[in-house]
Amino acid sequence: MNEFNEYVRECFSAVGDVVIKSMMGGYLVYFNGKLIGDICGNELFLKRTTTSDRLLADSELRYPYEGSKTLMHVFDRFEDTDMIEELLVGMYAELPEKKAKKSK
Repeated sequence: MNEFNEYVRECFSAVGDVVIKSMMGGYLVYFNGKLIGDICGNELFLKRTTTSDRLLADSELRYPYEGSKTLMHVFDRFEDTDMIEELLVGMYAELPEKKAKKSK
């Protein structure tokens, strides 16, 4: 895991459990078990929810990787701990529960 991933984990883990998993050349970012975004090329992309759209209204919206169909917020306000807490708590409440794996 690179320094940027560790930095993201460190900044967000004050609010809850953060897990970063390698996936197809990038990384998936989970907060308390829910997928909240991607890390691609040392940039953090967060999913769009009512809370992220409100708190990150001035952030750039981009596709995290070529072929992505999902516009996401480019997040760079790592020093704003109060906003990070409000953002993660709000996003967690708005994102769907992880789907249970079907047993074979």
